[in-house]
Amino acid sequence: MRIGIEAQRIFKKNKHGMDYVVLEEIKQLQKLDTKNEYFVFVAPGEDRCLTDSHNVHILEVGNGFYPIWEQITLPHAIKELNLDILHCTSNTAPLRCKVPLILTLHDIIFLEVGDKSSHSFYQDLEWFYQRQVVPRILKKCKRIITVSDSELNNIVSKLSIPRERMAMIYNGYNEWFKPSTEADFTYQKYIDQSGYFFFLGNTDPKKNTERTLIAYSKYLEKSDVKRKLLMADLDKQYLTDILLRNGIEHIRKMIIMPGYIVNNDLPNIYNNAFAFLYTSLKESFGIPLLEAMACGTPVITSNTSSMPEIGGPYAMLVNPEKPDEIAEMMLKLEMDDDLYRQQEKVGIERAKLFSWEKTGERLLEVYEDVYKEIKRSSK
Repeated sequence: MRIGIEAQRIFKKNKHGMDYVVLEEIKQLQKLDTKNEYFVFVAPGEDRCLTDSHNVHILEVGNGFYPIWEQITLPHAIKELNLDILHCTSNTAPLRCKVPLILTLHDIIFLEVGDKSSHSFYQDLEWFYQRQVVPRILKKCKRIITVSDSELNNIVSKLSIPRERMAMIYNGYNEWFKPSTEADFTYQKYIDQSGYFFFLGNTDPKKNTERTLIAYSKYLEKSDVKRKLLMADLDKQYLTDILLRNGIEHIRKMIIMPGYIVNNDLPNIYNNAFAFLYTSLKESFGIPLLEAMACGTPVITSNTSSMPEIGGPYAMLVNPEKPDEIAEMMLKLEMDDDLYRQQEKVGIERAKLFSWEKTGERLLEVYEDVYKEIKRSSK
């Protein structure tokens, strides 16, 4: 097979969820598959995190605004390569492309109507683009991949996609996310002492930042320990507005906001946290949930969408729309040593069920299945 993979943003310095997923998938395919030929399309960037191998070619093409890159630059780049399959990895794909298409549709939150008051201009623009493109390309896809059974059922139900055109492939996590007993003080680049709550909040409404901060204020009212809250990658004005709106400005001194935390520092951040708060309203998978569990860090997470599926039967689940419930679970974890030790162990064991190697193996199976279907239909 000659397989094209769209990976436009993986050379960015500050990568996020979907970027990491396709990066790890390509790395696994380089290890697993020496027979088929791959052409990976990326935009230029400063983090050259992939290199060519004998059957995997990294092609830097174009730059600039993502919709233009995807709809014009990418189709032009693949024109002469005689590809058998094009895998677009981040929810959207070229509208005009003659190559058989596989799409990874991580989620369909962009199709849902909700409170848009806290969306950024970039989020609104991205969601508008996805709403215009996704419904038009789904019929063209030979296979639609998503990342959990929960999201697969959501897509089938809301978009009326036949199940036989769907594939579910779990994400994995990097092997350096593991328990550590070494005297590593990397976390002190971000916060002065260990034993904090860690929360990856941002302005995306689904991350539930406002209710989580309200829950933290309620925790501080009742806790004798009063642990600090480390929050990564959050706009300071956005935080200020939330605190003022809810009359909890007094907790600002307990919140540490260092900005973007580089991925290589995250294992030490998890290992030195008392607990990880993953209280999103909705997640299609949740790689940070896996990373924290793999480090043996207890996680308080939501009882919605994929989080119970990934967290497993012993996960500490809360209703993310109820700050009181989140706060009570924080206090319970702090006061019950047996519960805390149990959560350390069950998280580590649960995480072992997932790996990027399994993700790569399953992805290769999908490629092979689609290729066989194409060959059968062409006879």
